[in-house]
Amino acid sequence: MIKLRGAFTAMVTPMNADGSVDYEGFRKNVIFQLESGINGIAPLGTTGETPCLEESEEEVMIKIAVEEAKKYNEKTGKKVPVVIGTGSNCTKDAVRYAERAKKLGADVALVVTPYYNKPSDEGVFRHFEAVAKVGIPVLVYNIQGRTGKNISTSILARLADLPNVIGVKEASGNINQMMEVIEKIKSKHPDFSVLSGDDGLTLPLIGVGGDGVVSVVSNLAPSLVTEMVTDALDGNFAEARKIHYRLLPFFKAAFVDGNPTSIKYAMNYKGMTAGAVRLPLVEVTDEAKKVIEKALKDCNL
Repeated sequence: MIKLRGAFTAMVTPMNADGSVDYEGFRKNVIFQLESGINGIAPLGTTGETPCLEESEEEVMIKIAVEEAKKYNEKTGKKVPVVIGTGSNCTKDAVRYAERAKKLGADVALVVTPYYNKPSDEGVFRHFEAVAKVGIPVLVYNIQGRTGKNISTSILARLADLPNVIGVKEASGNINQMMEVIEKIKSKHPDFSVLSGDDGLTLPLIGVGGDGVVSVVSNLAPSLVTEMVTDALDGNFAEARKIHYRLLPFFKAAFVDGNPTSIKYAMNYKGMTAGAVRLPLVEVTDEAKKVIEKALKDCNL
């Protein structure tokens, strides 16, 4: 079973001026990530505006990501996994999306807690159990701030016992819960990956035994984020701290007026391919633009 360890980019979905998906821009971004040494790419998550994408658009993006990763892997002899967001608040749809990701050659399905419905703990367990039966490795995505439901350590422990559940993207913001997950679950399942869903908590999480990050900031600075994570995982915390504190202003600014609105503005400002956002998201405020621009300057990005 695949082990996720390192820096993974939660990729934006570039948009053209008319609001359509910029597929060649997406391809360009994928290649940029791969050539920058990122450990994995994660399209079609929160940062990818997936709730506002058509299934046909998602399918094209999966094919591009898998195609470019395959070419890079064959050229370099590396294995850079493609982690595809397949979550839904409808279990049958989450299963269908996971089946599609598997069929199209993705390595891992990133599955968010069923949102809006606010299921019971047992409902959460059965949702992930159904997806895990698809046969693709599953990365659980815990983000209570967006879903209204926290996955407790006791439920996550049950999920970790399921075949194909390989780890968790922890975006609860609760470092104590993350440490509990590491203490109680990784002791039983050493290959269970605990990845930060918050850029600013990456270094602290690795320090207590975590495995890396699914990063928003690495859309813009993949080399630096990868270097920070690699240093930390290698035990070189002095160097990792230097990068952490260098990037800290942007860790904050990348969410100053929401995600992915803030990171898309930063990418556009730096001449990268990001484009607009789709409603109900709108462009960041003028005040937020100033904060983002200052952070980019302060971080020397």
